Amino acid sequence: MSTVGRSTGRDAELHTLTGAYALHALGDRERVRFERHLDACEACAQEVRELSATAVRLGLAATENPPPAMKGQVLARIATVRQEAPLVGGAGAAGGDRPRVRGFRPGGRRRLSRLVLAACLAGVAALGGVAVWQQRAAEEARTVAQQAQRQAESLAQVLTAPDVRTSTTALGDGGATGTVAVSRERDRAVFLASGLPRPGAGKVYQLWFADGGTMRPAGLLDSSGAAEALLMDGPVGRATGMGVTVEPAGGSPAPTSEPLALLNFPVA
Repeated sequence: MSTVGRSTGRDAELHTLTGAYALHALGDRERVRFERHLDACEACAQEVRELSATAVRLGLAATENPPPAMKGQVLARIATVRQEAPLVGGAGAAGGDRPRVRGFRPGGRRRLSRLVLAACLAGVAALGGVAVWQQRAAEEARTVAQQAQRQAESLAQVLTAPDVRTSTTALGDGGATGTVAVSRERDRAVFLASGLPRPGAGKVYQLWFADGGTMRPAGLLDSSGAAEALLMDGPVGRATGMGVTVEPAGGSPAPTSEPLALLNFPVA
């Protein structure tokens, strides 16, 4: 083959690199060679501009970076897909009429390649979205687990305190019971409920510290009927007892209903 023929073959290969260049997937030497080709090939330059714009628009759909391994996975998959040969050479390469294939218009393959590459870009963006969702779900699960662990540790610190004292009473007429455990040393209290039914739609149980002549909010309890333990919000301070009321969802700054129960804190 002549030198001219080999040069034409290399040019034909360069026509197939527009998508990889738009995704920054070329090696340094290949990128430099392709950029020299772009200076002389307006068709490839236009295709790169269009694919780059598509990649940017798809990238804006996700605000988080994809996992580092994703690029390698995508490139590994691309290497296993046979790419369609470019429509170059012959009369078309010399500027004459391009050969026509039944069912295709001149330039149809290039437009089809752009659609396929755009679909690949969309697939990459979708994979990135799934990865981001999975990462976010895992982070949320870890946060919930850490919160549950901290809650359990705080409950244990109060319930195992050397000075802990408890008091129990009935909650309403349905057989439910409530127990308060108080540690003056740790200045915290835990409320334990058993058999307390759901409070009803738009309602929640609210706990209160009886602090002097006022009731101080001490946490919300959305009971399911099972045995439950809740670390009451805030320090015990000078509180001498506690109460339980039914309040609108979200709680109230002060009780709006008659208490289900009032408990005096046990004397140390």
